[in-house]
Formats: sequence, C-alpha cells, structure tokens
Amino acid sequence: MAMKRVLIAALFPALVALPAAAAPAPAALVEAGERSPALPPIRNARERAMTENRILAERLDTIIPAIMREQRIDLWLLVAREYFEEPVVASMLDAEHMHARRRTILIFYDPGEGQPIERLTVSRYGLGGLFAPAWDPSKQPDQWKAVADIINQRNPAKIAINTSDLYQFADGMTLSQYEKFVAALPAPLHARIVSGEALAIRWLETRTPAEMAIYPTLIRTAHKLIGEAFSRSVITPGVTTAEQVQWWYRDRLLQLGLEPWFHPSVAIQRKGAKGMLEGNEVILPGDLLWTDFGITYLRLNTDMQHLGYVLKPGESKAPAGLRQGLANSNRVQDMLTRHFALGRSGNEVLALTRAEAAAAGLDASIYSHPIGLHGHGAGPSIGFWDNQKADPRGNGLIAANTAWSIELTTFASVPEWDGQRVDFRAEENAFFDGTNVRYIDGRQTEITLIPSGQ
Repeated sequence: MAMKRVLIAALFPALVALPAAAAPAPAALVEAGERSPALPPIRNARERAMTENRILAERLDTIIPAIMREQRIDLWLLVAREYFEEPVVASMLDAEHMHARRRTILIFYDPGEGQPIERLTVSRYGLGGLFAPAWDPSKQPDQWKAVADIINQRNPAKIAINTSDLYQFADGMTLSQYEKFVAALPAPLHARIVSGEALAIRWLETRTPAEMAIYPTLIRTAHKLIGEAFSRSVITPGVTTAEQVQWWYRDRLLQLGLEPWFHPSVAIQRKGAKGMLEGNEVILPGDLLWTDFGITYLRLNTDMQHLGYVLKPGESKAPAGLRQGLANSNRVQDMLTRHFALGRSGNEVLALTRAEAAAAGLDASIYSHPIGLHGHGAGPSIGFWDNQKADPRGNGLIAANTAWSIELTTFASVPEWDGQRVDFRAEENAFFDGTNVRYIDGRQTEITLIPSGQ
C-alpha cells in the first residue's frame, strides 16, 4: 500500500505545548591538571534505575500528548521484537525491562477533547506500570487480531506507524510485522495508515526539565575523564602511544561502571608530519593531541572533542599559532550557535554559518548534530564532514528543548610549524531552549597542557 508522504520541511514545527526545559547555567570549562573539575559521584544500579524510570514517566506524560496533537495523529502503533527493538520502543522500556519480550506492541491513542492519552501494551508482559495491559491471550490468542480490535473500536482518523526512508530512528516497522498488521486490520482502515516519522523524531529529540537537570553531571564526568587522559597520570611523553590512551579510556570506564557509545579516538598532529598519526605512534613533546570521546549514562549521551599540547622542555604554553587555531574554531562555534532559530532548518544554519566564516577568512568545516538518547541523535543535521552543502537530513526544522553536539573544525597554517596546515577540531554539548544556545558544562577555550617532564 502506498504511504502518504509529507514534505520534510513541514515535519518539525516547534514543540510549543511542552514546558520549556530548565536551561543549565553557562559554565566555564576548566582545564586539566590541578584545575581539573571533580569527578561527580557515579550512581549505583538502583539509583540509576529509579532516575531513568522517573524521567521516562515524565517524558510519556508530557511529550506524547504534545507531539501527537502537534502532528494531528490520534493513534500511534509501535512494534518491537525481543533483541530487535526499534529505537523508539527501546527508549520507552523501563529500567527493569532491558528488552522487548517476544513481540511487544505499544499503542498510544488520543480520544480528543483534552482527555488523557491512552497508553496500551498489547503483549504478554506489562511494562513497569507505564502502559496498561490490553491483551488477554486466553480470550484472544491472536495478538494481531487483538491489535486490530483495539484500533477498530477506537476508529482513529490516522494510524501512525514508524516508516521512513530518511531517518533510521523512524523506520522501526519491519516488512513482516507490517504485513501481519495490515492482514489483521479491517480493510476500511488501511487508507488511514500514515508515517509516524515526525512523531518518532520529536519524541527522541525533545529534552525534558528532568533530563536537563542531570545532563550537566554526564558532561562534567566526560570532561573530567578527558582531563585525566590528557595528563601525566596517563601520558608519559616518549613512551605512551595514542592507542594506549584510547584503551585507558575503556579501562577507566569499566572501573567506573560506565560505557562508551563509540570507541574513543586519540590522534597526534606533529610538526613536519602529514595528517593525523594514530595507533602505535608514540606521543612526543611538541605534539598537538586530539581526542573524540563519548559516554552513555542515565540513558543520555555525551560527545566531545578536545585538543591537548605536550610542552617541550622550557615551554609554559602552546605556540601562539596553535592557540589561535583553537580560537578560530571557538569563533565559528559562536557563529553557528548564533544562527540557531526556531523554524530554521539545519541546512539554513549550515549555509549562514559557512558564509559568515568565509567572510571572516576562516576555513571551516561544520558537522553538528542533535544528541540525547542517541549519540548521533534524532533531528536535523547541520552539515556532514563529507558534505558541506544542503543535505536531505538537514531539511528538518530546529526545535526548542533540544540538545546538540556543536561539532566542527577549522584549518589554519601555523607559523611555528613552518606554515603547516593544522586541523583544529572542536566539539561540545549544548542546549537550545528555543531562544539561546548554552553549553551544558562549558567548552574548551584553551588547549590542555601536558608537561613533558624533562
């Protein structure tokens, strides 16, 4: 059956029905060494579960009614199978249900006239009291027939299912499950099936006040670990390799009971050497270090890139050309965040920022993205490292109460390195409240210094 398609640009209006998330106060990111931020306490398993369940309940109570009414969808059907959970269903499982069981089917129904949204689970097992059980297999053995009966009784004008050519987050309905669903659904209701793409994106991208209350803890934790990695406690110049620092991150996270959502990156730029040096390359005095590091904690994600410099004997700061390179990247970050506006697409923000950077004589590459329940999160992209022009994934409109990885780089010739072209990558996590963009735990504005010990 052909699905009705909606113009991408119309899919993402501002979520005005939600209360604004509490924007964290701007913080000044301190550097490595004695000024390094303290590591926040890491919660135990039960504390984490209680926090995750509290936040999930709030999200279901506030976001679901807002986005269903915003998109004028009165029934949303979600389907997942054990160990094959689609992204939206996975984000709706309580902390004790780590996976869907057998086939888990969730139904949201808006009866209209301001009445509460019905949250139903058509499955053999309940879901932490967040969804009302709606299937008794002893009375109706056919699960799909039970789903069809629920839908038929409610007679919705639109039945949203997660299908999307563009966004993986909104493409959770597999062909086999779709065929079984349609076979059970009365034929007159088939024409009412629409894509739930906008619902899926809006659900995943929206941050609540409770999430923003804990997000600074996550980011401060990641900042602290980067500070440890770029210090003499981890790096011995002339001995430690880039690869060893990568695996130090992994071991340190194991010690803390935390997880990375990608394998950490560490690389070296060096005077007279071409490109990034990685793997078993030994870190030396005079090297510019780069790291890309992200953790998952309390269901939220961090993603950041920092620069470090290994001091040569007698040096007390990085060469001026390297310091200017980071300042250039900070400047482009400012341009980028200044162009955030409700109703503006990711592609528009990209074009405006690139034009401003070029006018300022800065050689920039921008590839920022939403962050939250996923590291590379749902929502409109702002450029890609391999595509600095408009992209279909950037057509979506920027919404309020969203978190972002402000990720980009600038390139500059460094006089102290005989004019060598150096890559100054920067990435920090920020929150857009609908008016302003604020860094959740500050950003790097000075290159982290690592003593050579000589």
